[in-house]
Amino acid sequence: MERTGPTVRFSGLLAVCSATLLAAATLVASAPTVSAADADLVRNGGFEAGLDGWNCANQSGAAVTAPKRSGDYALKATPAGNDHAKCSQTITVKPNSTYTLSAWVQGSHVYLGASGTGTTDVSTWTQSPAAWKQLTTTFATGPSTTSVSVYTHGWYGTPDHYVDDLTLIGPGGEPVVIPAVPAGLKTTALTSSSVALSWNAVSGASGYNVYRGGTKVATATGPSATVTGLTPSTAYSFQVSATNAAGESAKSAAITATTTEGGGGGDTKLPARALVGYLHSSFANGSGYTRMADVPDSWDVINLAFGEPTSVTSGDIRFALCPVAECPNVESEAEFKAAIKAKQAAGKKVLISIGGQNGQVQLATTAARDAFVTSVSKIIDTYGLDGLDIDFEGHSLSLNTGDTDFRSPTSPVIVNLISAVKSLKAKYGSDFVLTMAPETFFVQLGYQFYGSGPWGGQDPRAGAYLPVIHALRDDLTLLHVQDYNSGPIMGLDNQYHSMGGADFHIAMTDMLLAGFPVAGDTGKVFPGLRPDQVAIGLPASTQAGNGHTTPAEVNNALDCLIKKTSCGSYQTHGTWSDLRGLMTWSINWDRFNNWEFSRNFDGYFGN
Repeated sequence: MERTGPTVRFSGLLAVCSATLLAAATLVASAPTVSAADADLVRNGGFEAGLDGWNCANQSGAAVTAPKRSGDYALKATPAGNDHAKCSQTITVKPNSTYTLSAWVQGSHVYLGASGTGTTDVSTWTQSPAAWKQLTTTFATGPSTTSVSVYTHGWYGTPDHYVDDLTLIGPGGEPVVIPAVPAGLKTTALTSSSVALSWNAVSGASGYNVYRGGTKVATATGPSATVTGLTPSTAYSFQVSATNAAGESAKSAAITATTTEGGGGGDTKLPARALVGYLHSSFANGSGYTRMADVPDSWDVINLAFGEPTSVTSGDIRFALCPVAECPNVESEAEFKAAIKAKQAAGKKVLISIGGQNGQVQLATTAARDAFVTSVSKIIDTYGLDGLDIDFEGHSLSLNTGDTDFRSPTSPVIVNLISAVKSLKAKYGSDFVLTMAPETFFVQLGYQFYGSGPWGGQDPRAGAYLPVIHALRDDLTLLHVQDYNSGPIMGLDNQYHSMGGADFHIAMTDMLLAGFPVAGDTGKVFPGLRPDQVAIGLPASTQAGNGHTTPAEVNNALDCLIKKTSCGSYQTHGTWSDLRGLMTWSINWDRFNNWEFSRNFDGYFGN
């Protein structure tokens, strides 16, 4: 969303974990002599076969060609958010035996360890070696130990680290056989977007893979898992297999589970057709200041623009009414709060909108995440608001290199935003209204491009809102993508569509409702949202933003999406009769334009 006003300068704060928290770890400088019968038991310890044999949490690991110590590849692991990039392997060993674990590492705060030894589990670490450095430790197995887990990991919030030539020297255990096929697969719980599954444990299995429609969608260490990101009232087929160091079993017999209706986001008592608008409350521009009490009853959701951060990376959001010097007709705090209560008594929702064109917000650390939750809560409580609108623009959201699956994001700014919003939703309960106003670049462009791409070089912001929308879809009240200030975007017809007419709104909205493969990958399909979760975002006047659409063209777009008439050349993938309504930037610009936008909305829907 656009605004004018003084330039805001930002400063970043990088949270650094204290090394004193790690002082309990011990570095063993040399390894004891081993017998001639001992062997290296690690599978693919040089990562020459990619991640074969290794399990890296949250897709945090990748085999890379540089830097490497030997061979052609090494492990690159990337901590993100609450994940420290643990990569592990389960290895068969003998009871009452001694083993030496070693690895060459490079990077910040790299750990090497073994667990499940049956005696004392061990670990060693190094802080920040600029060149390859060897870590070594030893352990003994217990009288009944037949397998151990060896692992490496980094530390929260630290950069990438690298591992190569990992070995475990000692006597090998009995040969491992591929586990049996799991039996007893069943559904244990259903929601509108998730299915909980359980099955019988399999002897000798170290893990399980869960498949949906033949595609692996989850892994588990025990005999249960929950598959998320599903579409309401939809039937899905599931299978499960068992894994260990020897390989993977065949898949189980398939079962079918159908998700429930509706989602937790619900409509939070919005009317069937809702009009959403932004109110310039903290600044003035060419449209002039509009007092809260003067907002017409046409507006069902009023987003206060804007809450902005004290710095880009602080997470500390502040909101204040426009200064008198800038807005001579601004109301007092008491009058503003009273007007909000009056709107709510009339059934309207009033939200704080965070971000906008000038309010870059990057929740790159857990400290910023927590500050965001605390400061936004304070704004909501101070003004008695109904919820939150996320209007992150510019460089607020981007995807780290290697973060390629919207269903399991690893980039801290994404992970921390999702966590923060979930915390706010949990605090305020089911009536909490959550809306989002991303630009097309961050959503529909994801049909073609996602992040920096498989070979790098793309804009890392492409499609970056998709993991946020997907993770919060059950909490989401409304998504109103800004169908303006946009370049041409490819629709599901594989044709480019340009802003300013009905065609653009039809194609962009249909993508949100039908769903689409992300970056053309049919194995990674962004599921469509419910029609009642979607509104079309437009500028209220030619002065409000590029891509203004005349009332006649707005009505044509609504006709096509809701009634499947007046569609032009683009044919929708459904008749979206429950489409929620329209959003505009802004209430102030609509007032400036003699309320043309809201009057047309009221006339179309007979309000």
